Amino acid sequence: MPLTLTENALVVLQRRYLKKDKKGVVIETPEEMFRRVSQNIAQAETLYNPNADVKKIGNDFFEAMANLEFLPNSPTLMNAGRRLQQLAACFVLPVEDSLESIFDAVKETALIHQSGGGTGFSFSRLRPKDDMVGSTSGAASGPVSFMKVFNTATEVIKQGGTRRGANMGVLRVDHPDIIDFITVKNDPLELTNFNISVAVTDAFMKAVEEDKEYPLINPRTNEIIRHAKAREVFDLIVESAWKTGEPGVLFIDRINQANPTPHIGLMEATNPCGEQPLLPYEPCNLGSINLSKMLKKTGGRVQGLENTDPRTPTTEPRYEIDYKKLERMVRLGIRFLDNVIDMNKYPLPDIERMAKGNRKIGLGVMGFADMLVMLRVSYDSEKAQKIGEGLMQFIKGVAWEASRELAEERGAFPNIKGSIFDKPGIKPIRNATTTTVAPTGTLSIIAGCSSGIEPIYSLSYTRQVLNGIQLPELHPLLPEIAKEEGFYSDELMDFIAKGGSIMERKDGPDAIKKIFVTAFQIPPEGHVRMQAVFQKHTDNAVSKTINFPPGATSKDVKKAYLLAYELGCKGITVYRSGTRAEQVLRCSSTLYC
Repeated sequence: MPLTLTENALVVLQRRYLKKDKKGVVIETPEEMFRRVSQNIAQAETLYNPNADVKKIGNDFFEAMANLEFLPNSPTLMNAGRRLQQLAACFVLPVEDSLESIFDAVKETALIHQSGGGTGFSFSRLRPKDDMVGSTSGAASGPVSFMKVFNTATEVIKQGGTRRGANMGVLRVDHPDIIDFITVKNDPLELTNFNISVAVTDAFMKAVEEDKEYPLINPRTNEIIRHAKAREVFDLIVESAWKTGEPGVLFIDRINQANPTPHIGLMEATNPCGEQPLLPYEPCNLGSINLSKMLKKTGGRVQGLENTDPRTPTTEPRYEIDYKKLERMVRLGIRFLDNVIDMNKYPLPDIERMAKGNRKIGLGVMGFADMLVMLRVSYDSEKAQKIGEGLMQFIKGVAWEASRELAEERGAFPNIKGSIFDKPGIKPIRNATTTTVAPTGTLSIIAGCSSGIEPIYSLSYTRQVLNGIQLPELHPLLPEIAKEEGFYSDELMDFIAKGGSIMERKDGPDAIKKIFVTAFQIPPEGHVRMQAVFQKHTDNAVSKTINFPPGATSKDVKKAYLLAYELGCKGITVYRSGTRAEQVLRCSSTLYC
């Protein structure tokens, strides 16, 4: 099967994914990588059916990956069928209020990062700074101080030799040290290996709305230490996020309302990108369907171009969503990810127990913006939101159907008794969760598509990956559609590649310009509304960065945070371009970035 990989995909695969010999020389082709992974994951079939056609199922997995229609999270691609065999992307570790627990967690973090995973923590159980330490009659140093220990440990450990360690640090908004936490990353040298998020409660949001005070509680004694003005704290979160992109916000009560296994524990933290709330010791096991491959051509005129430039041909092919293919890919993805749980070599026994007890998986999407371009729909439109909501509703429905069928075949997840599924009339389910929308940073480079549900960042930009490698990218659909619509020229492509905007040109029809709308041309509320429609039909959460241009104000950020809460999102992350020295995506245009 000929693989259609971009040059940038090959660079990333050779740097991070393909097998190397002891001298660091690549000894595996991309096709061999996909074959290695598919054959390894298909082996799980024999655990449930000794007569399973492992070869056929392995071939199905291989074709989906080789066609770039479905990809599992990075550690599965890197490690399946190899000595390490650690296949999960991220984990949440508990941090209790004792020196022993804190440094146990540091050790566990080191083992996880070494195996290629990322980690999330809630530091909300740690006593506040200057609180009493009973054993020594001394004073506690507080959560932020201990986070620096985790940060240093991460700095010196490279994940499996291919990924720099990533952490998420969470602190409840009612912790007495919340101000120190909110502002710690205003210093760019602090907690460089952490994303941070404030766990915001419904009670706090109500106090913000009513302009009231709320209590700050010592987690050691459960006593109220003092009260703070909710709006002042909220405004500080907004101001810091405007300055640095952090902290993000997790709507923690909403997250726990959707907790499928409350009898096992409460959600207190997420993985590093925030889309996977997890119980202590749970791993996240993710995969993504490339929506740009879930289309089929039909005869006829392109929708939406009836009254545009007369040069537009009248017989252009029109794309439509291929729901039959999408359904097949969802079923395959659910089976693949359920198999991963059994094939995984877990870094800690507690993680294996939680993974196999709840069997959580997160099937999501990438290439959504590319799909919209091919459908000739502007990302910044109600129609795009309706398409997004309909797609995710369909995916979730098929995912639950597939999980129920797997339960008939293999049994329900062991912790189902006492879960939200333990009710009369509800069929057994194989997985406590089935869907997550991840950011798909490097996966989307391999697949050659737009990341997650993000809009096109820019028609021309540079992406920074591991070890400072700079990958220039020109959106591949631009030359393709320019040719289809009859306005292609080498001069235009060169103009865009050097940072020019298609909006400045008279070359193409206005309707085509609208479908190539980029992240900074979309109002923040457009970003939030898209996140919300996907969240409505996602079991876990949705990774989405609300991108702001450099000139955005803190009021713009505040509006986005409030809208995210109003529309039912489980969290929100914002980033104002240019506020960090190291920025993953940098677009060429100064006008539109």
